[in-house]
Order: sequence, then structure tokens, then C-alpha cells
Amino acid sequence: MEGSAVPDYDVTTPLDTDYYEVFADVPAEDRAFWDRARQFSIETQDELTDAWDKAEYPLHVVRRLGELDLLTDGVVGDGLSPMSPLAAGLVNMEVSRGDGSMGTVIAVQGGLALRSIALHGSDEQKAKWLVPLAKAEVYGAFALTEPDHGSDSTSLETRAHRTDDGWVINGEKKWIGNGSVGGVTVVWARDDDGDVRGFLVEQDTPGYRAETITGKGSLRAIYQARITLDDVHVPADALLPGARTFRDTSTVLLATRAAVAWSALGHATAVFEAALSYSKQRIQFGKPLASFQIVQERLTEMLSQLTSMQLYCRRVADLDAAGTLTPTQASLTKYHCTRTARQIAANARDLLGGNGILVENRVITHMADIEAIHTYEGTESIQALLIGRSLTGVSALAR
Repeated sequence: MEGSAVPDYDVTTPLDTDYYEVFADVPAEDRAFWDRARQFSIETQDELTDAWDKAEYPLHVVRRLGELDLLTDGVVGDGLSPMSPLAAGLVNMEVSRGDGSMGTVIAVQGGLALRSIALHGSDEQKAKWLVPLAKAEVYGAFALTEPDHGSDSTSLETRAHRTDDGWVINGEKKWIGNGSVGGVTVVWARDDDGDVRGFLVEQDTPGYRAETITGKGSLRAIYQARITLDDVHVPADALLPGARTFRDTSTVLLATRAAVAWSALGHATAVFEAALSYSKQRIQFGKPLASFQIVQERLTEMLSQLTSMQLYCRRVADLDAAGTLTPTQASLTKYHCTRTARQIAANARDLLGGNGILVENRVITHMADIEAIHTYEGTESIQALLIGRSLTGVSALAR
């Protein structure tokens, strides 16, 4: 009908919400990383929204992350740019504010694959892989989770048998980001003595088969795979020499818990700012939604939650920089931030009404992606049990 055009709402422009000025004193070198992450999010926003909708993985966008030096997640190594814990957190936050799948790319490529090699690899392995992974010239995957072992990853069944000239690996892995796109996969398996070891397996190795998982309702712009390892033969120098027990695997996982909290903060920031912007633009009953008391109360609740997340994340970054961050402090931050992000997203979706389920407005995409980060790198229940053990001295985890 003439004169009945549907208005367009600008709900994706960043508002830089920081009510307590938590990030007002970010050093210039850290701010430079944040600014490049903001540049990336703005320039790729429309393409990634479309990719999420179509469940496509735009690998050239991942390469752009590498070009902007945003993939290292603070990993230290020869040829890698120094990045403080705060800078790494801000990059995770900002990229996730733009798109959760790309936030997961940083977690997989940098936080897990790159970090495994930097912490546990030989000098030769580091020289071969660190810079190419950081620049996204090679894609990296981290294969720990199995079809029957997610939270109880210590029970992994994949086996690595030593041979005269290397190792033969057999087993299955699931939910492996970048596991089916070519590149190198860090495969975790038990050796003949039952110890957990890490191996660098190039994805074109005979016997390595990867099937991209379809039908996902979350993180739709990154491919995750189910991997079958059928008599995969790797040379002796494929073994990560510094990874000898599951404790060494855990050093990699620990570093990613705080990163997931920062990612949750990015998602929560995006949906809160979308709700705030929408409430000022949407007219109902002759006036903006923002003028209704109940809307103002809900926005205030969301702001209080978002601010708490910012305070958690900044404190964890400071503790990490000081070298005093404990595993359960990281667990508490992950526990709080993913739980709280879910609550903020639910409120935001509701405040946008029917427009809240449109992919173009991105609230529903963030809401869905939060569901994935709430689960990976340790579920809410596992984090609670780790924290509970620290508080009480009693383990409730199965033995």
C-alpha cells in the first residue's frame, strides 16, 4: 500500500557502551589491536551475516584476520607480534561482537592450534607452523572432543601406536573447527602407555577423513567436522614433544576459558546495543519504546549485567598479565559471562519483538551463537564443579 513502507532500523552500529569506564585506560598498543578488530568487524559485517544465514564458511575472511594480525590470541612465539592478555581479550570481544563464528575461528586457530604448538612443539615444529597459522596461510584445528567424550575428555579413546618409523593413530573426533578445510590438526590420543599425547596431522594424510557437520543452528559461518582416523600414519617428528600427559593438554584449555568469557562479552555488547538503539527508533502507540517505563527498567537490568561482565573480563586480563590467574578464576569468569550473556540476549530478543528473529538484525544470530560458547571449553556444569572443588576441597567429578 502506498505510504506504508516498513522503516529500516539501525541496530548494528557500535555504541561503545562502557558505563563504568572499564576500558577508558586501555594502553595505546592494546587499543591498536582493538581498532583493527573493529575495522574487521565493520568491513565484514554484511558478508558474515549472509554467510551465517547460508551456513557457508568464507575462508578468505579468515585470511583477512591473519592479515590484520588478529589470530594469535596472545600466544608467544618467534615471529608472532606481542599481544597482552588485555589486547587478546579486546580482540576476542570485538570480533565476536561482529560475528560469533569468527570469534570461534580465533579460539580454534590461535587459542588452541597455535597455542598447542607454541607451548608443546619442538623448535622445528614452531618454525614450520607458528607464523603460517598466525597469518592464516594454513588453517589449524584442535581435535580433542570425541563423539562419546565431551566434558569427560580425559576418557578419550583415540589411540596412537608407536611404530619403527613413527606413529599410527586410530579413533574418532567430533565438533572440530577447521577440521575439514585443509591444513593441520592437533590430534590428542593415548599412546601405548595410556598417556595423552599430541600429534600434528596434516589433513591430506591418508586415513584422515573429515565430514563437515551440517544442520547447526549456531556458529553457522564456520565449519566443524566429525573426523575419522583410520590407520593414520605420521612420522616420529609429528609428535609434540612437550605434551606428555593430559595436564599438558589442560594448559592449552585453561588459556581459552578467559577468551570464551571475552567472546561472551562481545555477543552481549552487540545485543544490548541493538536493543538500546531499537528502543529509540521503534515507535509504538505513538511514542518510542524507550519512553516506556518497563523498557527503561529492562535496559537498566541489561546494562548492569553487561557492566558486571566487563569488570570480570578486565580483572581476569589484569591477573593474567601479572601471572597470578588461577584456573578456577578463569572458570568463574567463563561461568558468569556465558550465563549472563544468555540472559541479556533473551531480553534483547524480546525487546525487538518480531524484528528480533530477523537475521539481518543479528540479535537472533548472537543469541544462537551464545548457546555454543556456553557449552564449549567446559560447560556451565563442569565449570561449577571445578569452582565447587576449589571452594570445598571436595571433588564432585566422577572418578
